[in-house]
Amino acid sequence: MTTQPSRPFQGLILDFAGVLATGISDAIRAWSLAEGLPAGAWRHALEGDPAGREWYAALECGRMTQHEWNRRTALALGLADGHNLMGRAWAGIRPAEDMIALARAARAAGLRVAMLSNSFGLDPYDPYAHIGVWDLFDVAVISEREGLAKPDPAIYRLTLERVGLPADACVFVDDRPENLSPAEALGITTLHADGHPDTADRLARLLGLGG
Repeated sequence: MTTQPSRPFQGLILDFAGVLATGISDAIRAWSLAEGLPAGAWRHALEGDPAGREWYAALECGRMTQHEWNRRTALALGLADGHNLMGRAWAGIRPAEDMIALARAARAAGLRVAMLSNSFGLDPYDPYAHIGVWDLFDVAVISEREGLAKPDPAIYRLTLERVGLPADACVFVDDRPENLSPAEALGITTLHADGHPDTADRLARLLGLGG
């Protein structure tokens, strides 16, 4: 009789942008330049401008629709057409094939796999469908659906509840260090997706999946 190898963890929780989707900065910089904008215009609109930060926070938590965010942000960028602005800017983003393959391998090995993502709207542009990851997960916790976002500890607790596992049975992967600290405080093991090409290999070893 064959026995399944024991795994050090039972659950894997993945961020989306910067973990399952890659090439984001380069693609958005190229889009900005193609639109006649400065290379850093998108980042400034989302993070540098106080109104832009407020709009993006509202988008993440479902207090603003993507349609309305597109309209306001296009005006702030000086673009005449706000239709599907998010989708146009994200058109060149690619799936992180190594991480997606690892998520599939983890689930096939019996781990519960969840996505915990700060949303940037689902309509008219669905980033998760664009990258093709909806079918990877047992559980998907999307900030706009819950009305709260990382790094609020409540959304991590909600994810653990939905995945049905204790914190110490799970690994959480995110590209932003500020999103890792609340998970660590709850007892979740964390891995920083720091952009190095060995991230998927490090995660595979941590999960006992080889690599």
